[in-house]
Order: sequence, then structure tokens, then C-alpha cells
Amino acid sequence: FCRVDPYGFERPEDFDYASYEAFFSRYLVVLTRRAIKWSKLLKGNNSIQKSLKVKRYIRKGIPNEHRALIWMIVSGAQANMEQNPGYYHRLLEGEKNDKLVEAIKTDMNRTFPDNVKFRKTADPCLQHTLYNVLVAYGHHNKAVGYCQGMNFIAGYLILITKNEEESFWLLDALIGRILPDYYSPAMLGLKTDQEVLGELVKMKVPAVAELMERHGVMWTLVVSRWFICLFIDILPVETVLRIWDCLFYEGSKIIFRVALTLIKQHQAFILEATNFPDICDKFKQITKGTFVTECHSFMQKIFTDPGSLSMATINKLRETCRENLLSQG
Repeated sequence: FCRVDPYGFERPEDFDYASYEAFFSRYLVVLTRRAIKWSKLLKGNNSIQKSLKVKRYIRKGIPNEHRALIWMIVSGAQANMEQNPGYYHRLLEGEKNDKLVEAIKTDMNRTFPDNVKFRKTADPCLQHTLYNVLVAYGHHNKAVGYCQGMNFIAGYLILITKNEEESFWLLDALIGRILPDYYSPAMLGLKTDQEVLGELVKMKVPAVAELMERHGVMWTLVVSRWFICLFIDILPVETVLRIWDCLFYEGSKIIFRVALTLIKQHQAFILEATNFPDICDKFKQITKGTFVTECHSFMQKIFTDPGSLSMATINKLRETCRENLLSQG
């Protein structure tokens, strides 16, 4: 058995190889079939237009060999990169903000300690690449600068694109366009979206919302890392990448679909909780096990389980929740 997965992550001591093998042998068949369809779709000319067919293909998963390319195209990162040739390198060559650089350096060794490619001893060591992407981004978007969580996201982008400049532009697509204000110093967008999830749970899984309220558990305690890290280190790698496939194409509502599916699927289990620490523990446990490992069936569920979820609904809730937060401020 391989102790390290294809992305360089060491598998935990209690990793269930047997059920993973069983899942993966089935999933491999799906992947092979999808790869053939994608190759036909791309026809070697490496460009696609947004369409219902493409959306359907993306929901069923992008093969790893095409993932970076498709992310770049559908997120708008490719267009931005082409319109700004040399910009990334100019950022790296320019004047640096010492405080920003220090903050990034501090987080280097804390980023994926369980990934062999990010170790100092690795060759090439991805820490250098990660450092460059984060420093460039901090100088590109001074309003955000650098904040914790971004290191994990940039790290994942580097593992998939294997390209520094592309990772920079994808990070820009996520932070600048796809996620509304998650990483600004006040993190208003992030706090807003956690409240929005709370409201959606009230609508769709009311018993869980009631339990949370009864025990005074704030949503931010159990789900803030889901939002900040976009499920990195929370769900299995393959599953996170499948979620990101849709996130780059369909935007931030995918995060709510995933969160609602996890909660809805484990409603009975969560409702067994009888106190505050118990609830927090249940929320940790629902992100493990076969349900989340079987990424293909999991992704089908996120589009059916939560029922309809329009961007209009989310935007309306965002407005109300943001106003509430600001009035509390």
C-alpha cells in the first residue's frame, strides 16, 4: 500500500485502505470514461465555451490531466493572464512589504506538514513556489494582503497546476471574484456566508438549526474552516478537487450545497448530540468516512439533496445577514 497519495499527502495511520481500494477501482472506470469524453470535447484545441454540456461535464468531474486548463478557462484566470503578460513577474521583482513577507514566511512550515512535496527536503520544494505566489498576490491585492487559509488554497492550486503563474491567477479568480470578501481583514464576507448557511439550514434542515440554537452553538464554530479552506484538510483530496471543479464554474453557491448535503445526510447523527462539545464533535465526524470518500456519488448528492438553491436566494440572504452583522459591529 502506498503511504503517500498521488498528490503527495501522507495517509493517516488509521487510513482504511480496503474500502478506499474498493471505491477507487470503481471510480477508475468512471475516470477513464470521463477522460475519453473530455478529450473529444477539447479536440486538442484547448478551448471551451460555457454551455449546459460543459456544466454537466464539470459536475461529473474534470480528469486530472485537463483540470488546470479547465479551471483556468472557466474561472476567467486564463483571460486575465493573457491580458497581463509579465505582470506576475513584475510583482515578484518589485518592492516588497516587509510585514507581509514576514507573515507569509511564518506560515510556510505550517502549510501541509503532511505533504512530502512541501517539505524543505523535497526537490523541487514547493515551499518556494508557494512563497512566490502568496507574496505576489499580497502585493497585487493590497486590500487583502495575506491571511491564514490562503496558504492552503494556493498550495492546492500549485499541486494541480504545477505552475506558479497559473496558481497566482487562479488564486486571484477565487479571492477577487468567486468568494465574496472572505479574506479581507474584517472577513465580512466569510462571516456573512456562515450566517447565510445558518439561515439555509433553518429552511432545509430545521431540526439541526433548532439544536444549534438550543445549545448556543454559533455556526462559525463548526463551519468556519469549511469556508476558509474550501474544504481542504476537511474532506478527502479527490472530493475537494471535484468540489473545486464546480466552484470555478458555478461560483460560491457550491460551498453551500456541500455544507447542506453534509448536514442533511447526517441529520439523525447530529441530532444525537446532547451538549455543546458533542455537537462540535459530530460536525468533525460528518466530514469523514465512505460518504465523503466516494466523491462521485457525493457530487451527485450535492445537486439533489439540498433541493433548489438559487443565486437570488443566496444574495438576498447575504444582504440581510450582512446588514445584521454590520449593525452588531
